[in-house]
Amino acid sequence: MKQTTFSLKKNLLAALLFPALALSAGLAQAAPAAQAYDLAQKEKPAMMDTMRDLVNIESGSGDLEGLAKIAALIRDRLTQLGGKAELLDAPEIYRMGDTPEKIGQIVHAVFKGTGKRKIMLIAHMDTVYLRGMLKDQQFRVDGDKAYGLGIADDKQGVATILHTIAILQKIGFKDYDTLTVLINGDEEISSPGGRSLHTKLGAEQDAVFSYEGGGAQGQLRLATSGIAAAYLKVEGKSSHAGAAPEKGVNALYELSHQVLQLSFLSQPERGLKLNWTVAQAGTNRNVIPASASAQADARALKVSDFQQLQEQLQERVKKQLIPDAKVHLTFEMRRPPLETNAASRAVSAYGQKIYQELGLPMTVVDVASGGGTDAAFAALKSKAAVVEGMGLSGYGAHSNDAEYVLLNTIVPRLYLSTRLIMDFAQGKVQ
Repeated sequence: MKQTTFSLKKNLLAALLFPALALSAGLAQAAPAAQAYDLAQKEKPAMMDTMRDLVNIESGSGDLEGLAKIAALIRDRLTQLGGKAELLDAPEIYRMGDTPEKIGQIVHAVFKGTGKRKIMLIAHMDTVYLRGMLKDQQFRVDGDKAYGLGIADDKQGVATILHTIAILQKIGFKDYDTLTVLINGDEEISSPGGRSLHTKLGAEQDAVFSYEGGGAQGQLRLATSGIAAAYLKVEGKSSHAGAAPEKGVNALYELSHQVLQLSFLSQPERGLKLNWTVAQAGTNRNVIPASASAQADARALKVSDFQQLQEQLQERVKKQLIPDAKVHLTFEMRRPPLETNAASRAVSAYGQKIYQELGLPMTVVDVASGGGTDAAFAALKSKAAVVEGMGLSGYGAHSNDAEYVLLNTIVPRLYLSTRLIMDFAQGKVQ
């Protein structure tokens, strides 16, 4: 990094002494780049403190007390940085099978600038952990790793946003129209409350940066598969399995028929997958089962494929083996796929160039793999550039005792985040 700092300062000196030459050589941005990099280095200790403070607040998706505490901390920090920050109740809730009765509030902040482009930064403050687990994953630093409950997923993302904005404030940069921050507390349960606000605000932006971790390789991601679920329920009639089976309506038979006829809807060549994974039926060996149920996992690369799949499922369940059985099918789109576009590719390619200034490699993944990102909701009705993976590199998310982030990625990621916001706002990224 010392060599990089020297290179940046050398470019700055050249720009000052030989402005015409510097301009022709593409060095006109050397001064703000040097300042941003220097501030990113100075911001590292403070960001480590912020991650510690966030980790020390347990904030599982169902922990309303913990979510309220961490939301207040984030709101106050954004207010101190000059934003108009508030806590919002979910404007609407998309209820799924595991959606709790109450959902934590959403942190929303807006920084008003003097430019033309609208940019949104998103992360989530909830974790998968239950209250009381902090004692086993307290914040600690061991070499170049910082460990802690939820630190990789996604408290590092919240901290990266806060300290990116701190750098922008120290630079005095306001060449955006608006810089919006959205931090929700229900990402780990498929964002039943946050999704509508992500979609609404995402449609208003020119760029959306999502601060989930960059993974072990520090990748930027432009596409993910979507996640959906199908729930099949059959109501029959119980009867003695030995003495009068004909008087019953066997829900298990009907369920088996339905699962078999609904199991051929996958189209793996186009990324559409449907797999039945869970089933229950009956209560006793000698009783005709009066109820049966099954669940399926679905993945798709396009929202339209989920819509088509839902229509096919609803149409096929009408073909029953036992007419007297009652068959119900519900379909949940837990997360839409994140589909890339030209704007996202342009921004991520520019991000690669920024990393090259630091002598670091960066991979951009624009082929869908995995799934589950709030960035997909932000992109659902938007033509904006949407880039996922802006956070730190790390490992061990959702694990018992090994979740950590790599501290040597703090400065590069803060620099990348700051530069992308500045250069995109100023129209340098087309």
